Amino acid sequence: MPPKQKSKSWAELKQAGNECFKTGQYGEATNLYSQAIKALEKNSKRNPEDLSILYSNRAASYLKDGNCGECVKDCNMSLELSQFNVKSLLRRAAASEALERYRQAYVDYKTALQIDCNIAAAHDGTNRMTKALTETDGPSWREKLPPIPTVPLSVKEKLAQKSAGNVTQQSPTPQQNGTTQTKKPAPSDKEIKKAQALKEEGNALVKKGEHKKAIEKYSQSLKHNPTEVTTYTNRALCYLSVKQYRDAIRDCDEALVIDSNNVKALYRRAQAHKELKDVRACVDDLNTLLKVEPKNSAALKLLQEVQKKK
Repeated sequence: MPPKQKSKSWAELKQAGNECFKTGQYGEATNLYSQAIKALEKNSKRNPEDLSILYSNRAASYLKDGNCGECVKDCNMSLELSQFNVKSLLRRAAASEALERYRQAYVDYKTALQIDCNIAAAHDGTNRMTKALTETDGPSWREKLPPIPTVPLSVKEKLAQKSAGNVTQQSPTPQQNGTTQTKKPAPSDKEIKKAQALKEEGNALVKKGEHKKAIEKYSQSLKHNPTEVTTYTNRALCYLSVKQYRDAIRDCDEALVIDSNNVKALYRRAQAHKELKDVRACVDDLNTLLKVEPKNSAALKLLQEVQKKK
């Protein structure tokens, strides 16, 4: 009799699945991840995070094969085990978008941005969903959204530490299947100085009333330092001045990902919503602002104006 083959461990099955995924064998990858999940679920000492990654990896295979329904189910499982797994949020968002579940996709993209504001795929997805929801649900589309979870600061700090630890690794971790995350590197001192100089040039142009030229300077500044919140709020002010209200909202969104209580971003986004006749969104922003600064006279005045028109 031939010797009985030793069954593979969940980690070996996962690695084999990763290899198949890399070569585009998504069906075989799904099969191997399924075996790995079964093997790990039998292990009494299993780590929920390991199981979460396996479900997320299998979700990536389903997504690549166009099986978006199963992708969503696996992402749900992954997120039950590890609530703020960024890759699972992005994969579920992509699958929901393909299934035209735009509200859920928007919520997942926005949640991912709370965890890491430098994910280009999430920024792009948020912009696409904003456009799609405006077209399908009209200007009051935000009223129909499910609640966006608030990511605790402790979770952000933990993930930031993990991310910093991964910088030393030369090869990507097997978890990185499926959705591409484009991270902007932290700006160097030289980049920050260049960005500051360009921002100051933009500020000088604003004082002269040359808002379009100022937008160009702020845009150049953000290429050097995309983490400077005041550059976004300054450019938003310029967009308001030239009546590019959706661009103003986009800049305020970016600023609020970095600083969720930024008063200027909340006020300028409220102004843009008012111009776009999205009264509910305008009032929501003003109420949020007034929780931060209850006596803000400009916000109180705008709120009064909007409520009179209701």
